[in-house]
Amino acid sequence: MRPLTVTESAAAQGELAQRALEHQPSAVLVLSPSWTLKLMNPAAEALFGMSSGRALGEPLSLLFHHSEPMVGRLRMAAASAAGRSFTLRQQSLHLRHGAVLAIDLSCAPMDDAGDLLIEAQPLDRLRRINQDDRLINVQETTASLVRGLAHEVRNPLGGIRGAAQLLAHELERPDLAEYTGVIIRECDRLTGLVDAMLGPSKPLNLSKINVHRVFEHVARVAMDSVAVAQARLLRDYDPSLPSIEADEDLLIQALLNIVNNACIALEGVADAQIRLRTRPLRRFTIHGRLHRLVVSIEVEDNGPGIPEQLLDRMFYPMISGTASGTGLGLAITQTIVRRHQGMIECASHPGKTAFSIILPLTHEREGGR
Repeated sequence: MRPLTVTESAAAQGELAQRALEHQPSAVLVLSPSWTLKLMNPAAEALFGMSSGRALGEPLSLLFHHSEPMVGRLRMAAASAAGRSFTLRQQSLHLRHGAVLAIDLSCAPMDDAGDLLIEAQPLDRLRRINQDDRLINVQETTASLVRGLAHEVRNPLGGIRGAAQLLAHELERPDLAEYTGVIIRECDRLTGLVDAMLGPSKPLNLSKINVHRVFEHVARVAMDSVAVAQARLLRDYDPSLPSIEADEDLLIQALLNIVNNACIALEGVADAQIRLRTRPLRRFTIHGRLHRLVVSIEVEDNGPGIPEQLLDRMFYPMISGTASGTGLGLAITQTIVRRHQGMIECASHPGKTAFSIILPLTHEREGGR
């Protein structure tokens, strides 16, 4: 094999650098001396919600709203650094698609031409990853305790039910059968509660599914609810969304649990709305694994919001915000999402509650990790 020429070696290194930039998980921008965009890597396109084809050659201010203070701080910091690297901590950016991000900007001059390299690290995403890891550990411990308790309760319930059935056959007075009937019905109710606490146990029935078809099924079922019949059901679908590999029945159950909660929250709310939204997300980390593309499935309502004291505990079993709730719906939903190797997030304040289920396109078989 002949050695590479200087030109070929430089070309190979340039190609390698380009590939490394494309796979860089953090957002990278290059600005010209006139503060126009010269380069955006795929992570930057995903973060700012704008393609490089649209942004290159345009001023930096194109990427976000209320840009003057931010651009001014960057210019002043670059001038003060006098050719050295610098960092702007905890900057607040109002993105074009409506999100507000807390972000760190690490900046470095690239060469004598005056280009400026900027690496953007969203602090919200880092906090989310850390919080997700913490919640996983706590919830796995809680789920283990709940499963152990449920197994201990199941056997005595079966014995009580069987004894009540035998007693019913021995009773000579028919009116006393009412009492054994109460015992049997309550045992059946508690057995159903125990089964719900244990969560789905069957292997996933995976197939390629269209998320919008699942949402439409959920919408049809939800329309039978009195609460949602008084609300406007809005759809905000991204038609470019690819199919995902999932268990359709379980995904329907997970989304129905969320929509049903939204229906309950909207009772008595004027101009009640439930918005069903889908979006692709690029270069997204789930449970420590970086995915090139994931799917975000969101249910948003304009209800009163979730009480702050419940926000950190709402996915735990037996935690409910209503007197009539069992506190199992969101716990089951989270179990289903986790089995699909995805994650679920919630943001809530008065007037807006949004649950987002984030799933990878393909599923690594259980036990295959």
